[in-house]
Amino acid sequence: MTKRKLIDNISSKWMVASLSFFLLMPLAIAFGLIVKSSGLLENHSIGNLITSSEWSPMDGEFGFLPFIVSSLWVTITAILISMPLCLLSAIYLSQFAPKWMLRFMHPVIDILAGIPSVVYGVWAVLVIVPLVRDDIAPFFHADSVGYCILSGAIVLAVMSIPYILNLLLEVFRHIPVELGEASLSLGATKWETIKKVFVRKGGTGILSAFGLGFSKALGETLAVMMVVGNVVQLPHSVFDAGYPLPALVANNYGEMMSIPTYDSALMFGSLLLFVIILLINIFFRYIIYKSEAL
Repeated sequence: MTKRKLIDNISSKWMVASLSFFLLMPLAIAFGLIVKSSGLLENHSIGNLITSSEWSPMDGEFGFLPFIVSSLWVTITAILISMPLCLLSAIYLSQFAPKWMLRFMHPVIDILAGIPSVVYGVWAVLVIVPLVRDDIAPFFHADSVGYCILSGAIVLAVMSIPYILNLLLEVFRHIPVELGEASLSLGATKWETIKKVFVRKGGTGILSAFGLGFSKALGETLAVMMVVGNVVQLPHSVFDAGYPLPALVANNYGEMMSIPTYDSALMFGSLLLFVIILLINIFFRYIIYKSEAL
C-alpha cells in the first residue's frame, strides 16, 4: 500500500470513528440516565412520577409534574418573546440595513452570546425582577414579588436572541438574491417580496432556528434559577413562581446523598429533560419535513 493510500485509509477511518462517536453519544447519555434512575423506577411507576404534584423527598414522594409544567411555561414564554424580535431583526439586517450596520451587529451578537449565564442572572435580579414586580404585574392587575415565570422567561429570551438571530441571518444570507430581484421586477413591493419569497424560501431554516433555540432554552439553568422563584407548585400564570427541571437538578444535587432515592430522582429529572428535548426536536423535524413536502 502506497503512502498516499495509507493516509487516505487512516483519514477515512478517523472520520467514521468521529461520526460514530457523535451518533453514539446521545445513546450513551440516555443509557447512563436510565441506569442511574433505576432505583426510583423500581418503586414508582413512570406514569405516577410524571403526573403527580406531590414532592416530599423525605417521605419518598417524587412528583415531577410541577417541574415539567414550569419548564414548559418558562421556555414557551421565552420563545414567544424572542421569536418575533429575532425574525424581524434578521429581516431588517439582511434586507434593509446598510452593510456597515450588519458588520457592526455581528460582534455585538457574538458578545451577547458569550456573556456568562451568571451575569445575565445578576442583571435579571437587579433589573427584570423589579420591573416585573413594580410595572408589568400591576399593569395586568396581578400581584407578584418579581421572582416568577415571566422574569425567568424574559432573561431566557434575551439569552436566546443571539443564538437564534445568528442562525436566521445565515438562513437569509444563503437565499439567492436573484429570487428577490425577479419578484421586484414583476411588480411586487419590497415587503411582499420578503413575505412571499424570502420568508417562504427560508421557511425550513427559520423553523430549524426556532427549534434549536427552543431546545437550547429548555436546558438553560443558572440565570433562570436565580429569578424564577424555585417554588414547587403548578404555575397558573406567568406571574406565579415556578421550578424548572434544570433548576431542580442544579439546586439539589449536592444534598442527594442524605435522602434515600434522591440520587435516582434527580437523575430521573435529567432523563425527563433529555426526553422532552428529544420529543421537541422530533416535532420540529416533522414540521420541517411536512413544510418541505408542500
